[in-house]
Amino acid sequence: MAPYDAFLLVSFGGPEGPADVMPFLQNVTAGRNIPLERLEQVAEHYHHFGGVSPINQQCRDLIAAVEKDFAARGVALPVYWGNRNWDPYLASTLAEMADAGVGRALAFVTSAYSSFSSCRQYLSDIARAREQVGERAPRVDKIRQYFNHPGFIASFAAAATDAARSVDGAGDDFDLIFTAHSIPVSMADASGPAGGAYQAQLADAARLVAAEIGYQRPWHLAYSSRSGPPSQPWLEPDINDLLAQLAAAGSRSVVVVPIGFVSDHMEVKFDLDVEAAQTARQLGLAFARAATPGTDPRFVSMITDLVCERLDGTAPLALGALGAGPDDCPVGCCGAGPARPPAAR
Repeated sequence: MAPYDAFLLVSFGGPEGPADVMPFLQNVTAGRNIPLERLEQVAEHYHHFGGVSPINQQCRDLIAAVEKDFAARGVALPVYWGNRNWDPYLASTLAEMADAGVGRALAFVTSAYSSFSSCRQYLSDIARAREQVGERAPRVDKIRQYFNHPGFIASFAAAATDAARSVDGAGDDFDLIFTAHSIPVSMADASGPAGGAYQAQLADAARLVAAEIGYQRPWHLAYSSRSGPPSQPWLEPDINDLLAQLAAAGSRSVVVVPIGFVSDHMEVKFDLDVEAAQTARQLGLAFARAATPGTDPRFVSMITDLVCERLDGTAPLALGALGAGPDDCPVGCCGAGPARPPAAR
């Protein structure tokens, strides 16, 4: 087993001030011909929070927690951080690593599931960044999906329990809703070697969390943050539509668990904490949103576990029927993604 000499946190990136918002959104949507009006609508989500996405500070906090856990468990790897869409960009980080003599690194991506946007695109981003740096760029191996790792499930289970306790008078009488970022149906159908992995993995993680907290009623899986033309089918139901259906059926309380997110992305802070919460209020539903893993010690320990799998062959940990995924994604896994004009490739 070849040695690794660095750990690389790879994330989505986000604006850190009002002037960053539109350039960031243009980076995210490059080559997709998204109308300016749509970008301006999304920009308002960020301006609602002062033009600052929480994700970059969360990455800084996660790095500090990982470094502490590495030291406690004897993992002697320096920690680096590179983003897909904002500073620090992956190419700049890989150049910094090359300057420091790093030859091979393990990359942890802040997305737990299989799909083009949550897995394959990160691999493409890493490959593109290595090309920009040139021959001296370190080799980067991406850590496997971790949606069913015990640490991932335990952190969400604890957060779901806390959220349920915060709903006054609900007791066990609440509807449990798991949410994730919606993606085009065509992308979802191409996820994983056999297709449909994104939905299957989300459902498996939700089932594991529900079992962990002892939830006895049927739970729900909904989606948020869809974009694109109405003519293009995306995964459903939308969280707001599901809330309306539950209220019409007599529900009085809901606990929402953002199982598709490892930290408070804007899709959590705005689409759930603002929009979905407002929908719930209008429907007369008590609403509680469970925390994302963030720097929960169980989640941080999971990252170290995943690193140790690659460093010393520690047996992979995975719950549920789907088991631990492969270290290396199969050729063609998760599809090629949406078509883009040649100039944007």
